[in-house]
Amino acid sequence: MDKYRGKHVVIIGAGRQGVALARYLAEHGAHVVLNDRRPLSALKAAREQLADLPLAWEAGGHPLSLLEKADLVCPSGGVPLDLPLIRESVRRGIPLSNEAQIFMEAVPCPVVGITGSAGKTTTTTVVGRMAASAAGEANGISYSQSDMDGSTLPRRWRKVWVGGNIGNPLITDVDAMQPDDLAVMELSSFQLELMTRSPQVAAVLNITPNHLDRHGTMAAYTAAKARILGFQTPADAAVLGWEDAGAWGLRPQVRGRLFAFGLTPPPAGVDGAFLQGETLMLRESGEAKPLFERRVVRLRGEHNLLNVLAAATVAAALGLETGHMRAGVEGFQGVPHRLELVRVLDGVAWYNDSIATAPERAMAAIRSFDEPIVLLAGGRDKKLPWDAWAALVRQRVRALVVFGEAADLILDALSQAEGPLPETVLRCRSLEEAVRAAYHASQPGDVVLLSPGGTSFDEFADFAERGERFREWVDAL
Repeated sequence: MDKYRGKHVVIIGAGRQGVALARYLAEHGAHVVLNDRRPLSALKAAREQLADLPLAWEAGGHPLSLLEKADLVCPSGGVPLDLPLIRESVRRGIPLSNEAQIFMEAVPCPVVGITGSAGKTTTTTVVGRMAASAAGEANGISYSQSDMDGSTLPRRWRKVWVGGNIGNPLITDVDAMQPDDLAVMELSSFQLELMTRSPQVAAVLNITPNHLDRHGTMAAYTAAKARILGFQTPADAAVLGWEDAGAWGLRPQVRGRLFAFGLTPPPAGVDGAFLQGETLMLRESGEAKPLFERRVVRLRGEHNLLNVLAAATVAAALGLETGHMRAGVEGFQGVPHRLELVRVLDGVAWYNDSIATAPERAMAAIRSFDEPIVLLAGGRDKKLPWDAWAALVRQRVRALVVFGEAADLILDALSQAEGPLPETVLRCRSLEEAVRAAYHASQPGDVVLLSPGGTSFDEFADFAERGERFREWVDAL
């Protein structure tokens, strides 16, 4: 509890992670300076959240003078490690850490960590629901405590905590956690590249091109993801998507027990979940048994079926019963901003998939529909290839509306792909304008899909704000 007392800590980035870490460290006696490139006037909400604490603020830039007394520098997830202030910290030998690392050092209970280029949030949420079904009412969530034959399921944890890169940074709750709890944590490549602790159960869902504007190369991006496995012990467990070359390529780095998931059965000798006909199956100790029918999964798209299979495999690594797994899936209709149905208007279904900040994620969304699609694509590019996306759009999209900084880049990729163009191709300055254009371009029976393929940072604070504004504009039609 006294590890940080009297220490001078510089936190870079006053977003969700930085604010949570600032509170934790200040409450534990550290002298905290919260630094952000934005001016103080833009940090009103963060300052109000921390107004009860004796913090110092340095806004409007990243002066090297911040390092004069620093014992520790903590960049938030969105802060690039080539920032001059961070480079100078390394040159001076000042240690670097982050919210996730400090949480892992302090947490008293077992941790499940989940990473991947796509599907992290949905998988983390479903694992949390499955685990919560084993904690029952003590978790504050009502779940069925009976499996399919009516027998009582065992209770395994006092409380299950879900967070990390989604929702609540878990550092906020670490002091309330107890040894008989379980923490389920989503981890991004940005968090992992600084971490030297691994969770007891670590899952890598997939590794496909993403965040190359930050990591530079696929090798660097893959190395960041692989750190979730790098500090495990032989007593731990790793879950890999075996049909994904990037994730499955990490198996030589697995130190504990290996589990795998996919639409087809894992290789011989490896336990995990898969699909057999219309039934989700689980191989345990070499024996396959049914989990539940595919119809129980209410989420659209093959990628979401893979997310549920991944969650079931993590649950198996935790020793959960089949009934716990089913309880976590039943009634689950998805996470906001992930193929979220906003409304049906005049026979047109409007879907919010604002989380799709890479072309590959947008492709998974497009493949989730058989109906004619009016696609809204754009935002800010992450230096990712658009050629495969453009080929799929020419095959599957009836009308395309592009918007934001990446609009011209997207249209250029579309012009170079083969196949018939969409019936309608429109260019808009903003997402709000794109919503109106999609409304006029849509017909009864269509799906209007916001699945941008780019980040939100040209127009919004994050993908969640983009999705919320999209909802507002669609509801106002």
